[in-house]
Formats: sequence, C-alpha cells, structure tokens
Amino acid sequence: MNAVLRILAWLLAVALVALPVVAVVNGWIGADRWPLTRLRVHGEFERVDPAQLRAVVLPYAKRGFFAVRLQDAQDAVEKLPWVERAEVRKRWPDVMEISITEHRPFARWGKDRLLSEHGRLFPTPKALQALKLPQLGGPDSQVQEVIALYNEARQLFAPLGFNVETLVMDRRGSWTLTLGNGTEVVIGRADARPRLSRFVRMLPQILARQGQPLLRADLRYTNGFALSWGAVKPGIGNRESGIEEAIADSPPTIARIVPDSESLPSILHSPFPISGLAT
Repeated sequence: MNAVLRILAWLLAVALVALPVVAVVNGWIGADRWPLTRLRVHGEFERVDPAQLRAVVLPYAKRGFFAVRLQDAQDAVEKLPWVERAEVRKRWPDVMEISITEHRPFARWGKDRLLSEHGRLFPTPKALQALKLPQLGGPDSQVQEVIALYNEARQLFAPLGFNVETLVMDRRGSWTLTLGNGTEVVIGRADARPRLSRFVRMLPQILARQGQPLLRADLRYTNGFALSWGAVKPGIGNRESGIEEAIADSPPTIARIVPDSESLPSILHSPFPISGLAT
C-alpha cells in the first residue's frame, strides 16, 4: 500500500509541474502575461497589403510568446497574394518577426498564371492582367528548362535586333517561339539549341535575299529550314513593327544549311514536303 501511495504521490507531483507548462505552451494560460504585441516585417515589397498581413497573423500572435505556432503562421502568410516566401520568428519578449519575399513577375505562364523571377508560378492578379510580359508555357515540371532556353534564345536574337515574345514547350516536348515582329519559329524536340544557333547564324543572309517579311521558319530539317514568306503592303518593310501587316501568299521555301565559309545558295522553291523532317 505504501508503495502505491508513493507512486501516486510521485505522479501527482509530476502532474503539478507538467500541467502548467503544457497549459502555457498550448496557450491555455499565459497569453495575457506573455503576449506578442509588436509585429516587425522585413523585406522589400510593393504589392503585399500590410493590413491584410496583420489580419492574417493576429490570431496566431494572440496565443502568446510560448504558444504561438510559427509554422502555421508562416503557412498562412505564404497563402497571401504576392507572397512568394515567408519566414516567421519570435523575439523575446513580445515581437513577432516576419521576413517576406514578394513575387516579381518575369513572364506569363499559360493562360492564367505568372512566373516570378525566382521561377515560381502564381495566379495572375486582376491588376496585372494587362501587363505586357513575355509569354512562356509548358509542363509545370519543365519551368527551369523553359526559362533556360528562353534566356539563351534572347541572347541569340538580340544582336539581330529581335525580341523573343513567346516560347512554349508542348506536351510532346516540342518547342516553338515567336519573335517580336511576329515570326514564328518551330524548333521541334531534338537539338533545340544547335538548331536555333544555326538559324540565327544564317538569318541575316536569308533576310538580305528576300524583300518579303518572314512569317514562319521550321527548323525541324536535317540540312535546312522551311521558310514561309508574306507579301509586303505598300510602305511596310521587314521590320519588327511591320510583319503583322504581311499577307502570306507564297509556298514555303527551303534554305539549305551551309558552312560559314560558303555563301548562301539561291533558295529553292518547293511546295512539297521535304524528306528528313525530324521532330
């Protein structure tokens, strides 16, 4: 009997010590004694609403210094519009500290999302639906690959005075881009970078031999490109601002790839499919 009483007394003592600790940690008591009364926010942001941020974290701060659930508060902050990343900490005795990284739009992704400078996708806010941005697209798992090829394509075309307006990878992994003057460039699946490099290298010679705007270039050929040209309206030249005024009126032509040491041969006209087309 004495042994049982000793055990019960020991358990009671442990409970008397542990219960207050549990109560404080769970916010049952102590929230008024150790409240979080100050909010400190770090980070450069322009679009995150401070009032909305305070409203989101207030329920967590009310639990007090010891009972606040920092991970839950952080998850709630990261669900706010424009918040890309957040980190929530507490500082003794009464400070809740939040570091925020705001989404900075880099490009459009698909129909209704934006791509941030850090490569994260987020819904397009209504205020930015008309914002002019490059149009990218592809499977969500290929975001980094799309960004990489887009940046490389921009560097390739920039010396020629062309902007890359769109770059899309379809479900089959085939690439297509559109230049700022409206020219569509079909790259295909294999060897995207070598194909683009060859095309950009030859493009000045190709354009110099034609007085018509280039509407479409298909690079999916082993030894050449399929080119579609448009008719030029009076007063409209082959410039970034003029190709949208072109009218397609000629069959595709085939430009053979030649070494840099050779001059570009005359362009062969062929309305028929050319052997060697690869995807």
